[in-house]
Amino acid sequence: MSKATTTDRDPTQTREIILCRSALSGVLSLAFHHPTAEILATLSSEKTRVGILQAASLLDEQRGNLEPTAPSSPQEEHTLDLVSKAESWLRSLSSLCLDELLSAHGRLFGHTARGLVCPYETEYGQEGLFQQPAQLANLTGLYGLFGLKVRQVERERPDHISCELEFLEFLFKKQAYALEQGDESMEKETRKATRLFLKEHLGRFGRAFGAQMKKHDREGFLGKAGDFTFEFLTVECRRLGLEPGLMQLPLHSTAEDQVPMACGGESDLVQLGH
Repeated sequence: MSKATTTDRDPTQTREIILCRSALSGVLSLAFHHPTAEILATLSSEKTRVGILQAASLLDEQRGNLEPTAPSSPQEEHTLDLVSKAESWLRSLSSLCLDELLSAHGRLFGHTARGLVCPYETEYGQEGLFQQPAQLANLTGLYGLFGLKVRQVERERPDHISCELEFLEFLFKKQAYALEQGDESMEKETRKATRLFLKEHLGRFGRAFGAQMKKHDREGFLGKAGDFTFEFLTVECRRLGLEPGLMQLPLHSTAEDQVPMACGGESDLVQLGH
């Protein structure tokens, strides 16, 4: 088995930095999951707080390795300051209780696919409803390549922002493992899958989602989480040489919307880290 040499050439690809990306993806996934006491306890813990700030700080140190890109619109800001976004997000969490989080989650996401803010990737864009099943199949197929699927108990669609962030967390963990094992082939293929996933899925709609969360909950925990998601995905797209997704994406028409809210599959997919 050949030794991976990526880290000799690219300082943004060390195992420590990749694990920072995984940690931030994972905590953002929890933030947008349906709130529970266990999730809130995890998010509120000192371990999580320190981990978020340390990861954001290490990733900020890599900003010099990113090529500058033009913003998607003249109004868009590209501060690329993950630490300040993380600190603002954590301040909003300091006095948050479960009832408040449940209320905010219900107000923003509602009880259908089309709440005040839509958390489902395939609801975005102008491709039309006939493309939605194909998009979902593409996404679940990508999960399946890594032996993953959405857990039946979650009763959630695979294109939910929380699920997609969790898959990104998994990909980064797998890439870090490949580097640790010196498996160059696994590292290369996982890095390729990460780039594809961001280009065609999470990076395509995630920034628009984050911008909408900030717009509708500017001073709240979920709005701050959306703002951090926007910044994090901007950094990751730029790092991979991808054009960041648009700041605003329209939702497609709801006419004849027959996409099911729950999706089945082979075996349990994305396991939340709690």
